[in-house]
Amino acid sequence: MTLRTMTAEHGFMGIDSSNYTTSVCVVGETGRILFERRKLLDVAPGEVGLMQSRALFQHIVNLPLFLYEFHAERPDLKIQSVAVSSRPRDKVGSYMPVFLPGVVAAQGVATGAGVPLVKTTHQSGHIAAGLATSDVRIEGSRPFLALHLSGGTTDLITCVAAGADYHVSAVATSRDLHVGQLVDRTGVMLGLPFPSGQSLEAMAKTCEDAALPVIPSSVLDGAPSFAGPLSAATRLHDAGETAERIAASILRVIATTIEKMLEHAWDQTHVDPVLLVGGVARNQIIRERLRHRLGPRYDRLAFCDPVYASDNAFGVALIALDSWRLSAK
Repeated sequence: MTLRTMTAEHGFMGIDSSNYTTSVCVVGETGRILFERRKLLDVAPGEVGLMQSRALFQHIVNLPLFLYEFHAERPDLKIQSVAVSSRPRDKVGSYMPVFLPGVVAAQGVATGAGVPLVKTTHQSGHIAAGLATSDVRIEGSRPFLALHLSGGTTDLITCVAAGADYHVSAVATSRDLHVGQLVDRTGVMLGLPFPSGQSLEAMAKTCEDAALPVIPSSVLDGAPSFAGPLSAATRLHDAGETAERIAASILRVIATTIEKMLEHAWDQTHVDPVLLVGGVARNQIIRERLRHRLGPRYDRLAFCDPVYASDNAFGVALIALDSWRLSAK
């Protein structure tokens, strides 16, 4: 038997262990995805999230399996750099235990391969994935705005490239609930599974009545409140309003709130464009509502590809790649 020699291809790994999803991604030198695994964490019916300890345990189960599958499927890839989201945001005090399994796994891969470990943030991963896949080209070397809409974040931030990562500064953030929490808690109240984004959107699409019940939007100096809309939706539900109309009204008030946040940011910063990332940013009803409300200003928005709007390690892998490129100069 003749043994066939195999030329190793360079790979750059990203790992993200959020409170929703376990993610591993490997890209090549061009940024093309060579391996990817993502798994939503299991949440019991009727619950609206996971305790950190339960999410952490699921990551501990998922990550070794993903890494085994990577080595089994892509033995030709030689890892040159590893990046991991070690905390939610680039902010003092930003910490969640749920990111620790990802850090441990990434450190093990980096040590075994004898390559650098790059620590980044979950938010930076979203930004990198958004820049790589958005429908509008954004030059990362110039300041831009990003609106991160998810279950754990409602941040409007200014961003500028800082090496392989990004320097961010806050423009506005939620005063209470995050927008994804509003979506998920409304969805579970209406009998939908968690996370509820896609199911709530599908339910809202069945509502043909334009005269929807009004749920007020609250934004103060660009900072939204979503506790009020959730209370309003709960009152509508208790009064016997249909689930479809509640779903449509919630997505409408979210779009209105985003519009107000954007207007405040444009007035305060005079920065364009705005990159929208996070699971809620993939909602097409919200997107069409913004198109209708903003008119020509809608062209100032750049939406991440829906596949990579929700939690993923693609952006983290791109940060590993960019870090390697910079170190090679």
